[in-house]
Amino acid sequence: MSLDEVQGARTPDADTTAATTAATDTTGMAQRSGGWAALRPMLLRMHFYAGLLVAPLLFLAAATGLLYAGSWQAEKIIYSDELTVARVGEGALPLSAQVAAARGAAPQGEIVSVWPAPEADATTRVIMESKGLPEGETLTVFVDPYTADVRGQLATSGDALPLRAWLSEFHSSLQLGDFGRNYSELAASWLWVVALGGLALWIGRRRRRKAELVLPARGAEGRRRTLSWHGAVGLWSVAGLVALSATGLTWSKYAGENIGQLQDSLGGATPAVSAKLKPGPDAAGGDEHAGHTMGPGGEMPPPAPAADIGIDRAVEAARGAGVTEYLQVTLPAKGKGYVVKEKDRQVPVHLDSVAIDPADGRVMDELPFADYPLLAKTTRFGIDLHMGLTFGLVNQLALAALAVALMLLVFWGYRMWWLRRPTKGRRLSAGRAQPRGAWRRLPVTVLLPLAAVTAVVGWFVPMLGISLVAFLAVDVLLGFVARRRAEAAKPA
Repeated sequence: MSLDEVQGARTPDADTTAATTAATDTTGMAQRSGGWAALRPMLLRMHFYAGLLVAPLLFLAAATGLLYAGSWQAEKIIYSDELTVARVGEGALPLSAQVAAARGAAPQGEIVSVWPAPEADATTRVIMESKGLPEGETLTVFVDPYTADVRGQLATSGDALPLRAWLSEFHSSLQLGDFGRNYSELAASWLWVVALGGLALWIGRRRRRKAELVLPARGAEGRRRTLSWHGAVGLWSVAGLVALSATGLTWSKYAGENIGQLQDSLGGATPAVSAKLKPGPDAAGGDEHAGHTMGPGGEMPPPAPAADIGIDRAVEAARGAGVTEYLQVTLPAKGKGYVVKEKDRQVPVHLDSVAIDPADGRVMDELPFADYPLLAKTTRFGIDLHMGLTFGLVNQLALAALAVALMLLVFWGYRMWWLRRPTKGRRLSAGRAQPRGAWRRLPVTVLLPLAAVTAVVGWFVPMLGISLVAFLAVDVLLGFVARRRAEAAKPA
């Protein structure tokens, strides 16, 4: 597939001659330099088309990711009334009093969890399920822990307030729902391919000074100057871009499912504390109608409420078990007890959790983060780094820098494409790709393993595999059209 063939930037005879010359030169290089000289033209062609066709998606993902990276600080400013108290008091009121205040402010909601104020000037969050909210959203009531005054109510998604929740969805799906998620998965699927391919091409390039590997060339002009910036910035960014690609795929629909299954099969599934209540000694084998006597009017009275020590004693028991930082308390559901988790994901992380029996405050189960499988820990760290949580503001600034770097790489890539146009006098002409057929010059010992790895990766990352097959199909079709035109142009 060549834009010169699509746009008529050169005649078919010129294309054929250039391709033949390039093929001859590359064959000679392969004989002199081994497999790399044969592999490089194919990498050039792949990098060219992947960058050209997928770059708009990468630019969009970087731009929306840049907005998300700044949302952490933005929500502290926009929602400062809800997040902070007017005045730090001498001592906080019991959590039960704070929960009662939230229930009075939003009686229509059903309380499912409580996040006690993590810092002296922070509010307590009371999370409720409420009718009328979209799926995945909850109503959060913000309560002053010193006065029980309600500071505000917001529809939230997990720990994200409205602005960050909207930007998160915008980054992952452009606010287009499940269909929009295809864009982010396609971008994440190709990002690591483009980044690693570019890294190989940049390292394998001949240069006059070794410093030009890591720094832009001094005194360079035109396309060479753009290439030096593209390569140097890409080299400094490649590790972060590959990490963003890998962690982004864990959220994706298709590749994410395969990653989850592989992680589970390797024993790396994320564990969870067990909060299931064990039945008492009289729960089985007794009269199934015991305790269900009719009232005076013949109606069945409601069952007596189960014993509940209350949220204050449950939190006290959890703290006694070592769960103390940035708590998230899930209230008992039917057949389950309290679950108290730490949710501080900044290094050093605090992610221990315990289950508390609501009848007597006994610790039924506990799960220290240290007991997580290695893969589960790695996944947790990777996702939190991607979200900008692990190192706080430094993490968010690093994400913003990577986003800007990726946007610049895309810009420089398109600029090089434009500067390589063979007929610069024609405004609509554009740079040409590496000639076809580079794969035929690869040694069999390289071609077969490469094809096998590509097939496996394409199956495991479906959006990459499907789009790669589509690219190849279009390339073959345009090659066929180009040959037919070349044959038609030959004199009879």
